[in-house]
Amino acid sequence: MTGPLVLLDSASLYFRSFYALPDSLTAPDGTVVNAVKGFTDTIARILNDRKPSRLVACMDADWRPAFRVNALPTYKTHRVADPANNVEEIPDILTPQVPIILEVLDAFGFAVAEAEGYEADDVIGTLAHRESKDPVEVITGDRDLFQVVRHEPTPASVVYVGRGWAKAEVIGPRELAAKYDLPSENTGIAYADMALLRGDPSDGLPGVAGIGEKTAARLMVKYGSLEGLLAAAAADPSDVALRVRSALTDAADYVAAAPLVVRVALDAEVVQDRDDRVPAEARDLDRVRELQETWDLGASIDRLLAALPG
Repeated sequence: MTGPLVLLDSASLYFRSFYALPDSLTAPDGTVVNAVKGFTDTIARILNDRKPSRLVACMDADWRPAFRVNALPTYKTHRVADPANNVEEIPDILTPQVPIILEVLDAFGFAVAEAEGYEADDVIGTLAHRESKDPVEVITGDRDLFQVVRHEPTPASVVYVGRGWAKAEVIGPRELAAKYDLPSENTGIAYADMALLRGDPSDGLPGVAGIGEKTAARLMVKYGSLEGLLAAAAADPSDVALRVRSALTDAADYVAAAPLVVRVALDAEVVQDRDDRVPAEARDLDRVRELQETWDLGASIDRLLAALPG
């Protein structure tokens, strides 16, 4: 019996490591390596606890894609450090750590994937959508990816680490439905549409005024999806409450644009650098040891080596 295909929301995981560990963790040249160590330790925990047979580290090729900004100009605007070049505001001591993380992944032989013009969420959505052989587990601290959970053709769930690995939650359709009072069928889609109606200030999504999370969830239970709700609201006579119909009318431009922003792509042109099978042993042990010494990664590298299935 093979283990799941694990898809890493890489930026979510290394950002969490960066903020969870002290910046006193440095290499001999003074480079801060807290995110590198935390990310490496996270992969070791995943291998030990989740026993994947395949693993892909999914990366942002574009953290704020043009197609989403064109649809909704407020998308992630508060995170923009350089509007002229669409540069994300990232702590100066985190930026140099990302290439080191990629070097570690390469030396070990873990697959890395991205898609030009898309976010890591879209890479995850596409790879999960394509998978018809193994169960899928998405490792993330971002609730946006709850939308990928499903029953078929293979189970897909999210291992949510928003409160740390020790408090990780495995969220499948049943758990998601119970957590948010959503329908038991097409729960992932219902979650995305609930989030669209509710809004999310952290992503610059205003939502529909007057429709909070609980109301949005009730609407999803009754109408199944945003499309079902809009069709019912347009019917004559309509069984959608007047207050909700008025709110949808007032936010019509947002409601029309937001699905492209909120829902992950399922058809991104993903480029993956190698086979996604978890390596039995490090692809280049000499390089692993060199990186361990250069960046003073110590026990984090040893733990990941020990977690490899070979």
